[in-house]
Amino acid sequence: MSVAVLGAGAFGTALAVALGRKEPVTLWARDVRAMQDSRQSPRLPGVTLPDSVTITDDLGQAAACGTLLLSVPMQQLSRLLDQIMTPTRGHALVACCKGIDLTEGVGPSALITRHQPDATPAVLTGPSFAADIARGLPTALTLACSDEATGRAVQAQLSTPVLRLYRSDDMIGAELGGALKNVIAIACGACIGAGLGDSARAALMTRGFAEMVRLAAALGAQADTLSGLSGLGDLTLTCTSDLSRNYRFGLSLGRGEPFDPAVTVEGAATAQAAAQLALDHAIPLPVCTAVSDLTQGRLTVRQAMNTLLSRPLKDE
Repeated sequence: MSVAVLGAGAFGTALAVALGRKEPVTLWARDVRAMQDSRQSPRLPGVTLPDSVTITDDLGQAAACGTLLLSVPMQQLSRLLDQIMTPTRGHALVACCKGIDLTEGVGPSALITRHQPDATPAVLTGPSFAADIARGLPTALTLACSDEATGRAVQAQLSTPVLRLYRSDDMIGAELGGALKNVIAIACGACIGAGLGDSARAALMTRGFAEMVRLAAALGAQADTLSGLSGLGDLTLTCTSDLSRNYRFGLSLGRGEPFDPAVTVEGAATAQAAAQLALDHAIPLPVCTAVSDLTQGRLTVRQAMNTLLSRPLKDE
């Protein structure tokens, strides 16, 4: 199967660079001229695309490949799927975005099934920064696919000597881990930005992880999945590094500073979707709900923290 990456943001470009060191790859982007001339992306300064990466703005050409890595922001995924007119029967559509669709209230695998029912959906997620992948630094990810044969084939196809993929059949758990950790990262960034300390951040990470497991289990995921790379692993990375966009966004909220609106912050929309799911399923998600209120301006950082601290005492 040939590989195409749909979306030339930082992560999509990094995947194209990493896989291009192994085999020919097609990278689809809306504005390709500058990248074709320079063989570089403004999203990944200093990284040169290998000659094996073909850059195109022809979606039909890219979508003809057998494995499609969907690397657009979560809230744009439905539109991209509807734009794919090439027959996708027998193709693997691998979601590389992390979040919950605000309109449909589902994760990327469900969107693929709804909008491209002939394709086989999969999810690629886990603790990773685009710059690390592009530089060839060791990275381990989860590839989740309910079809065993497709999962094994794509696992082998996308793995490289420094990009190690672990296979799972739990797409719901994998995608919820990747989505919800962004919400907790915003909370942790706000905590540090407001000067509340590392102890408070550790508490938010721990209680936030409990919420991730609680919601995932209620939606049919396997609890063990959240303890792996796509859950706890990604949570640890995202909540502790300034390279995380969601964490940096939280820092700006905690400091009362403006944040670049051009930077995609998936956790803000995911917090709103998670808060709605909490209501729909009567599941207590106090951290996710507080982040939803915080990012929509209904609470300040101090008010959000006071809301969490004033909850009734309970057993762990």
